[in-house]
Amino acid sequence: MLAAEGRQRDALSGSGRLLLLYAALYGGYGALSPFLPAFLETRGLGPSEIGTLLSAGMLVRLAAGPLAGRLADRFGAVRAFLAAGLALSAALTLAFLGGHGFPVLLAVALAQAAATAPLAPLADTVALAGSRDGAAYGRVRAAGSAAFIATTVLTGTLVGLFGHGVGPLACGLLFAAGAALTPRLLSAPADPGGDAGGGFASLAADARFRRLLLAAALVIGAHAMHDAFAVIVWQAAGIAPRTAGLLWAEAVAAEVAVFLWLGPRLIARFGPERALVLAALAGALRWAVQAQTSWLPALAGIQALHGLTFALLHLACLRLIVAIVPEHRRATALTVYGTFGLGLASALMTLLSGSLYEQFGTNGFWVMTAASLAAVPVARGLSRIR
Repeated sequence: MLAAEGRQRDALSGSGRLLLLYAALYGGYGALSPFLPAFLETRGLGPSEIGTLLSAGMLVRLAAGPLAGRLADRFGAVRAFLAAGLALSAALTLAFLGGHGFPVLLAVALAQAAATAPLAPLADTVALAGSRDGAAYGRVRAAGSAAFIATTVLTGTLVGLFGHGVGPLACGLLFAAGAALTPRLLSAPADPGGDAGGGFASLAADARFRRLLLAAALVIGAHAMHDAFAVIVWQAAGIAPRTAGLLWAEAVAAEVAVFLWLGPRLIARFGPERALVLAALAGALRWAVQAQTSWLPALAGIQALHGLTFALLHLACLRLIVAIVPEHRRATALTVYGTFGLGLASALMTLLSGSLYEQFGTNGFWVMTAASLAAVPVARGLSRIR
């Protein structure tokens, strides 16, 4: 009896640490990413230099993320790689505070991008360790989203009082806290043994994984025009910045609600393949409405769909990855999914969105609708592959 109670306490303690880890990780993202361009401007960088630095960091992440995931699987040391990555990311983020001029800041940014690239996928690997269905993941991921909101708001307030150095400082401290927490996730199952071969080639040969990656890329990529131009469209329609901020907050709140409660229930009822279809259809509806109107009640309605178009999609993809990828290759799979299914797709569609908006205005959202609809047959095909 006492042993069982002890195990229960350990499980609860481990769950609490995992929640804190996600809060530290996504809180760090929220403290830095919205404010980094303005910080770089205060250090003497012009718009073209800021754009070059940020895009170069994106390219580094494309290579560094999957490589780190593969090595973590190869050596069976996912938590060790995550702890080291968080510690290195903390040091490099704080190094921004001592940097001045383009060459120095570019070097720091590239190193920081390489260190941070695998953090979220490795954290997901730890959260999913030993899981057969990933059912408990939504709770910890919701904690991350909530922390992102809180630190973004708090950092914005502190920047107004103390300057833009608050962003790198807060992010560095939060990443350091995450690094300290990671080795203490004692209730998680031990890291799997090393994987001598397979890796990228095995994933590329898996038809289900390829379809999952394509479906995610289409649905997530379709968010690009909204992320880049929604506020511009809304302001042109006479919507005040404060109201625009509330619309963004509504989308993130819907994301938290789906991660925490609705998403796991939808997946349990319909299965992850049909949940992917639902996410794609929700995206098609969302962008079709955005293409036609900036009427505030309509915008409020479609912003709530973000919970389906992002959070439900992510939960369904992780559930499928748990089902189809062996645990000793899961860090590799999650870093590939995060890099190419989410990151690269968003980057490419953002480039396309600029031309679309310049030529067609809000009618460019019809292309995002088409991309979401294209994901429907891809997701439906997952259930036919074994």
